[in-house]
Amino acid sequence: MRLAAVCALLADGLLGEPPPALHPTVWMGRWVEAGRRAAGVRPASRFVLGAAIALGGAGIAAAAAGRLGGLVASIPSPAAAILEGLALKPALAVRGLLDAGRMVEKALRDGDLPRARRLLSRHLVSRDTSDLSHSEVAGAAISSLAENLSDSVIAPLVAWRGAGLAGAYAYRFLNTADAMLGYRTAELEWLGKFAARSDDLVNILPARLSAFAIAAVAPLGEGSVLRSVHVAVRDAARTPSPNAGWPMAAMAGALNVRLSKRSVYRLHREGGAPDASTLARARVIVLAAALLAAAAVTVS
Repeated sequence: MRLAAVCALLADGLLGEPPPALHPTVWMGRWVEAGRRAAGVRPASRFVLGAAIALGGAGIAAAAAGRLGGLVASIPSPAAAILEGLALKPALAVRGLLDAGRMVEKALRDGDLPRARRLLSRHLVSRDTSDLSHSEVAGAAISSLAENLSDSVIAPLVAWRGAGLAGAYAYRFLNTADAMLGYRTAELEWLGKFAARSDDLVNILPARLSAFAIAAVAPLGEGSVLRSVHVAVRDAARTPSPNAGWPMAAMAGALNVRLSKRSVYRLHREGGAPDASTLARARVIVLAAALLAAAAVTVS
């Protein structure tokens, strides 16, 4: 059954994302949005509702996926590994992540900065990209690739290795809830607090494993293993998130570039300015790190 991780990545590469009507993450998003519309006014009630959204949704996702996992386990191998891989695949996102990075890269290479900004905003980041420079767009895309390697690949694989399909989909729900609710705005500060803290907790190990996976495969992207580890250890705490800084700093060190967000963080200050070619190297590293992670959970 451990071959399911490899099967999931193969399915992702060959098939891409399921149609929205069949995608579990879309269903999770609808659950979160329904809860959001029911939010009250007082902070305490919003916090309780947010916790109920996160715990209830994660519980339902885990129960449904666990039931499916039990059915798959009753099927003789190797068919069981293939079917579990297909079931695991929607909890991961490698092809979509790499495709998003490739589109931004192409727009930058074509000299179409406005299009690169739009693609970055549409597929990779939630911040305003309307006035970002070429290097800032490339850097934001690289940062997002590194962070999402952890959130969308390594973390669900770790959760699956520890608790099967139930673990992978419980993780996927918490991460989705954090992505939708985990913002410090007047509307979401209390509603998303439980999801944000839960997501921080479950990503402690995957974020650090992602950093070292990036370092391990850095030479495949013309990078440095030692510099990647050094920058990750030195700069990881410079981001507001307790976890995102690890893979982002590791990628900055691997590529020897400066990754920054205005007035928020700057990683590997002494690195060069990122560009389209650096983004291409980052995509190679992300793919290699994803394959390494799948291999690791298969043989562990």
